[in-house]
Amino acid sequence: MDSLKTLKIARNGYIIIALAICALGIVLLVNPDCPMEILCEALGILFVADGIIKIIGYFSKDFYCLAFQYDLAFGILMAAVGLLVLIRGESWSRLLFSVLGLVILADALFRIQMSLDAKKFGLDLWWRILLIAILTGVFGMILLINPYDGTGITMSLMGVAVLLDGLLNLCVAVYTIKILDQFSGPYGQYHEEMPE
Repeated sequence: MDSLKTLKIARNGYIIIALAICALGIVLLVNPDCPMEILCEALGILFVADGIIKIIGYFSKDFYCLAFQYDLAFGILMAAVGLLVLIRGESWSRLLFSVLGLVILADALFRIQMSLDAKKFGLDLWWRILLIAILTGVFGMILLINPYDGTGITMSLMGVAVLLDGLLNLCVAVYTIKILDQFSGPYGQYHEEMPE
């Protein structure tokens, strides 16, 4: 598979996973009484899928090298956590809020650093990623502390944190992943493909 196809798979996968994460966040906000076993299955599947996409993205040829720069290790971690949640979801139910909070906080911290790198690249919208990453990190920290001990309020907070994490990943995919066709023109300038 050539690098352009790999990058397209990674970018489109990033967008699809981000939208699915947003949808899960909305479901948790609308229905905070969601059964824990369904929540564990949904999170486990999303974590595994997200991990695979991150690993694919790391090995793709992204022009800015921003979105995927930390994604090999983080992708392996996400896939491993997803498998553990799927296999041992029942016994992890008490730890789920803390585990999810830690994952969301780590993702937010990586994105804060990435947004500052995007500023150095001259990307105009770097500050949007930074603001959403900071807000996502705050909610990830709240989940990690879990002050409400698994009540409906915690589920609503989880919904907000998951929704923000999905929006953060969507912003990263849209603003920082650039797909460039092969060399074009007599001097070999890159030609940027228009978003599909």
